[in-house]
Amino acid sequence: MALNLAHQTGAAAAVTAAPAAPRSAVVAAASTVAPSSTAPSSAPALQARTVTVDPAPAQGQDSVKPDLAMVCQALVDGKPEAEHADVAAEVKSKEGVPVFVMMPLDTVRKDGNSLNRRRAVEASMAALKSAGVEGIMVDVWWGIAEAEGPAQYNFNGYMELMEMARKNGLKVQAVMSFHQCGGNVGDSVTIPLPKWVLEEMDKDQDLAYTDRSGRRNYEYVSLGCDALPVLKGRTPIQCYADFMRAFRDHFATYMGNTIVEIQVGMGPAGELRYPSYPESNGTWCFPGIGEFQCYDRYMLSSLKAAAEAVGKPEWGNAGPSDAGSYKEWPEDTPFFRREGGWNTEYGQFFMSWYSQMLLEHGERILSAATGVFTASPGVKISVKVAGIHWHYGTRSHAAELTAGYYNTRHHDGYQPIARMLGRHGAVLNFTCVEMRDHEQPQDAQCRPEGLVQQVAAAAREAGIGLAGENALPRYDETAHDQVVATAAEKAEEERMVAFTYLRMGPDLFQPDNWRRFAAFVKRMSGAGKRDMCREQVEREASGVAHATQPLVQEAAVALTN
Repeated sequence: MALNLAHQTGAAAAVTAAPAAPRSAVVAAASTVAPSSTAPSSAPALQARTVTVDPAPAQGQDSVKPDLAMVCQALVDGKPEAEHADVAAEVKSKEGVPVFVMMPLDTVRKDGNSLNRRRAVEASMAALKSAGVEGIMVDVWWGIAEAEGPAQYNFNGYMELMEMARKNGLKVQAVMSFHQCGGNVGDSVTIPLPKWVLEEMDKDQDLAYTDRSGRRNYEYVSLGCDALPVLKGRTPIQCYADFMRAFRDHFATYMGNTIVEIQVGMGPAGELRYPSYPESNGTWCFPGIGEFQCYDRYMLSSLKAAAEAVGKPEWGNAGPSDAGSYKEWPEDTPFFRREGGWNTEYGQFFMSWYSQMLLEHGERILSAATGVFTASPGVKISVKVAGIHWHYGTRSHAAELTAGYYNTRHHDGYQPIARMLGRHGAVLNFTCVEMRDHEQPQDAQCRPEGLVQQVAAAAREAGIGLAGENALPRYDETAHDQVVATAAEKAEEERMVAFTYLRMGPDLFQPDNWRRFAAFVKRMSGAGKRDMCREQVEREASGVAHATQPLVQEAAVALTN
């Protein structure tokens, strides 16, 4: 999956929360606006219908080589792992935090029929299992699995991966990736939206997010048309629901025992946000404030209705005209500066509407997801919230505002999100757990550590599980120490429910990096055990590194090639 934003020297993204504030009448008025009722008359008048197909039969798979993997596992712990139907209870009973590892973005071939670098995947899984890793995370790309046409699903390559994970005793976090791969930090490959979706977006370019200059963004279908049948007769929400239902049915025998989490994509990079800081073509660069994405006609129609509802029709013509451009800083703009327009009656109205539209989008997709996966015991649903730590120390939090998080010195932007997730029993996933304040450029007022503390408090207040990721690939003990301290070395009620390590690749399997990673996994899984010392962990990690050396060498070579 696409990574969150990061500075080239190590700054990356995070999430924040601030003291709660009461919703105003402006928010209440804005929240009553529904995209379907406010779309202009020029919107395509298509008949809504949901098209489904019978799931394709599971394909026979080549058996995974058991010999070397079994030998290495026996050398490490000598215990076979039993599968459990109640995975949630199993994870909760563990003392530490389970570690998952993100698979490469192009794990499945673009034709969807098989795996890329199958030998590398096979050897890597065996090595990860021997190191004590709980499982893997993989993007299930909309642009691959439904590429051929509406409701024509091809999960063959993913079936091969799930079977390989099962045979290695690894759990799977499956990401429903309804976004484009390419254009964000860490996107090493390009996987566009399905061709038939892009055809509709070419016919009606207002299906794409649009900025003040008219620049279109094709990473994700605009949330402004969520409830309109603009994709070959289906609404975007119907498309997402049908895709998830087909995935559930196709992998029914894996749900709850191998597949233990469904992360539901909700925007660019799979995150619940607007595409306010696109890196493609140099549009944005760190630590720019980004731009509001509310200029497609569906979003503007909703804004117009919201403004009329509060008796201020002049506020409904466009977004703020003085909010600057992608690469500017807060103090460069009248809207975001210290006492700028963000803190006026108009600014409060606009940000309430803009953020409420994002919340309603999340609500719609989560309602669809819970409807699909409720009958799958042992499967958690999670949502990724973008970590935006730059300019967090300012009053306006400009970069968060353009992304859709109404989080300022005076207004909490994350408790509403956490509470929305809580209504559906979803886990909140966020990044930058490995980062420290002093590693970041101070002139941009980056505050990753405080950010992590605040989002943890928001999750606790909402009664939801909190999971984490590292924002950038890190193999050093300093980063590992920070993750362990932040995610695992807490009271049981404050620990994260899982941590996903970014990312499987040849660098991870370099000898020193692999030894340090094995020690990191041991520390995470053993957090809370008073009798576990650092020296013991290092000895055990060295044993793992020695036992898995053949697998690791094979994986590193295969991944490099």
